[in-house]
Amino acid sequence: MSIKISIFGILPNGKIVNEYCLKNKNGMEVRVINYGGIITSIRVPDKDGIFENVVLAYSCLDDYIQDNCYLGALIGRYANRIANASFSLDGKEFHLVKNLGENNLHGGSNGFHKVFWEIESLEQPGLDRLNLHYLNKDGEGGFPGNLDVNVQYSLTEQNELIVEYSAISDKKTVFNPTQHTYFNLSGNPTQQICGHQLMVNAGGFLSTDEFLIPDGKIIPVEGSPMDFRQSKQIGMEIQSDYDPLKIGNGYDHCWVLDKDAEVTKAAELIDPVSKRKLEIFTSELGIQFYTGNYLKAYHGEFGYRCGVGLETQHFPDSPNKTEFPSVILDAGKIFYSATTYCFSLSEK
Repeated sequence: MSIKISIFGILPNGKIVNEYCLKNKNGMEVRVINYGGIITSIRVPDKDGIFENVVLAYSCLDDYIQDNCYLGALIGRYANRIANASFSLDGKEFHLVKNLGENNLHGGSNGFHKVFWEIESLEQPGLDRLNLHYLNKDGEGGFPGNLDVNVQYSLTEQNELIVEYSAISDKKTVFNPTQHTYFNLSGNPTQQICGHQLMVNAGGFLSTDEFLIPDGKIIPVEGSPMDFRQSKQIGMEIQSDYDPLKIGNGYDHCWVLDKDAEVTKAAELIDPVSKRKLEIFTSELGIQFYTGNYLKAYHGEFGYRCGVGLETQHFPDSPNKTEFPSVILDAGKIFYSATTYCFSLSEK
């Protein structure tokens, strides 16, 4: 295995953005750029051995700079929504960037998805690995503490992409990172993903208000269009007369994973035509399932519901919900989380 590096573009500040290509013995490729830690390509074979990119992507840096759909990007300091763009920590109020009405989404308009990451290539037998580093400074986006973040992308010979997050802060803070790749296993980014088959290992999902802010309740999926415990077509019930689907304009909710171990299988996605299969394993507690209800590319490469996001994470608005598992990271304590994306072919 070997990592190839090429120039992808130049930022307005003059920094050169490189694209790093990881490739295993099976021919699977993963490409990543410095800007936003963005995954620009994952190439895997279909049932006929044809390799295609199965993630939504742009071909040039300028489009990623303009993008407001978080295509392929690392997300932080806090994935998903924080109500009223504020939270309290030890009696002190912290005010964040309002970039979704009155709320904060994905760390704000200049979160992890819009910064330059230092990337180091790490190669070892049977494994290509990139280490991405960023110092998220105290007060950046309104969050407290200098947060030293490392994210590792590793490609194995078993067609697994492993994403590991680690961080340490010099002040008590909150942290909830994720990866925001949109998958389309057909290899055709203009084709909607409603025909994909999806399984989500969750017996409940978070109830929200009309702004998709959790209200603290967990709704059982039993008997509802939100029940994906058995694999079914994404589009089968997406148009149902069901309030949560109306609020989200489709699926855009956080499922509460059924955890029976530190790392559990969260989801399985299959394209029944190409037979490509993606299994997601994670140490996280939830997964945001988003059907690209507001997707729109600048040059028409893709659009509405042409990609599905499966974002492993802690729960939205946890800093304001004491009933949710804590996302507080104490000063000097090391944060660690991992998610594995395993690609293969379905026998179904």
